[in-house]
This record gives sequence, structure tokens and C-alpha cells, in this order.
Amino acid sequence: MMNDDVTACISSAPEPHRAVMEKVRDLLHGCVPGLNESYKWSRPVFGTKKDFAYLQANKAYVSLGFYRFDVLDDPDGLLEGSGKTMRHIKLRNLSDIDEPLLRKWFTILAQSASD
Repeated sequence: MMNDDVTACISSAPEPHRAVMEKVRDLLHGCVPGLNESYKWSRPVFGTKKDFAYLQANKAYVSLGFYRFDVLDDPDGLLEGSGKTMRHIKLRNLSDIDEPLLRKWFTILAQSASD
């Protein structure tokens, strides 16, 4: 279900951030049945029973962040950050979006958030 506050946040983002955020949102809705979205901590947050991902527009890129990143296989070392529970990837434009990888990650994260 689409959240009006998330829509407003994405709509107000500058290009190319807006296109990146819209694409990631579409991917999430396309591969996670029962996806919930909310606007928390000044950013769009996505989850099932528990939150598992967020989007945040920064000056030069969009952060796609993951809670419970420990369940993800990241052989190319894309995940950045040093927190105990969260990591993110930087998406500067649409070509940075690896759809097959993100679909796989979203499916894994949604399952872990539903347990």
C-alpha cells in the first residue's frame, strides 16, 4: 500500500534522485507481497512485520539502507557503513540499480522481517 507521505517525499526529491527512488519503490512493491511503507526518521521506510529498508536522498546520491543486513550475501562488497545493525548502498542514477540483486535482497529481507 502506497503511503502519501512517502509519495510526497519522493516527489519533492531533485532529479536524478526522484527517478532512483521511484524505481526502488516500484521494485519493492513488485517483489514483496504485503509491503508496508511509512515515513519515519525523515525518510521512507519499508517493511512487512518489521522494517527492513529505507531510502534517503543525500546531496550526491540516494542511500538505500538495510536493517538486518547480516542476512544478505554481498560478494561484491556493495554494502557500506559501520553500524551494528544497518548498512546501505549508494545509488547515484538509474544505472546503479542492479534489479536482479535488489529483488533477491528484498525477498530475503522481507522474509527475515516476517519471521
